[in-house]
Amino acid sequence: MNTCSSTAYFNRWLSGLLIATMLVLSGCASTGSSLLSKGPAADPRLTTGDDAQFFSKSGFQACAAAATVGVLACMISNSNNKAACAIVAGIAACGVAMGANYYLDQRRSQYANTGERLDVMTSDVQADTQKVIARTDTAMQVITENKTTLSKIQKDMKAQQLDQEKARQDLAQIDKNIEVMSKDVDNMKNKVAQYEEVAQAEKASGNAKQVKGVDSEIAKMKKRVALLETEVDDLYTQRSAITLG
Repeated sequence: MNTCSSTAYFNRWLSGLLIATMLVLSGCASTGSSLLSKGPAADPRLTTGDDAQFFSKSGFQACAAAATVGVLACMISNSNNKAACAIVAGIAACGVAMGANYYLDQRRSQYANTGERLDVMTSDVQADTQKVIARTDTAMQVITENKTTLSKIQKDMKAQQLDQEKARQDLAQIDKNIEVMSKDVDNMKNKVAQYEEVAQAEKASGNAKQVKGVDSEIAKMKKRVALLETEVDDLYTQRSAITLG
């Protein structure tokens, strides 16, 4: 990537970043905003906390606020190269969320030594995998409880002892939970795909053997995402089997 195109790309990225951050800080892009959606809210465990903020939005939105703090610090600093400083701040906060190609270009500019670069990439994947694990653990708690609720509704329906109003409220929240978790899965799968794109680009550069560590970490992330996707699908199937009169 030449200097001019890199600068132009960064300027576009920074402009979008600032806009996204304003939305995040104003609450317009926050998860579960009552101003943007009507009806039942999802389980609070799915809409609060760092893991919720990281996966409920796109990777770009999720890193916006954190990145802007670093970017703005660079802009008001005495750094001789504010653009370079801001790019480093963006990479630190956003990683692959900035886009696989841009992430790879910047990592290559920072670490000319292939071994060092791939070590850093491996650490980046490991960090995001830990976020996936934390989010999956939270989601699994909700899914387990939702499945229990659905089983009780089915049991009460068969016994003709169903509290219709409560059942409607429970089902409405479960529907919202499924919506949130499905979006999470999509964003996680996108992150996996971006890392796979980065790894493939390194292999194409003749570093196939050295990329094995990165591939291994990506596989761990992918496996965890697949587990969550299966559980969400199972919950959806169980929920779809219930129709209230």
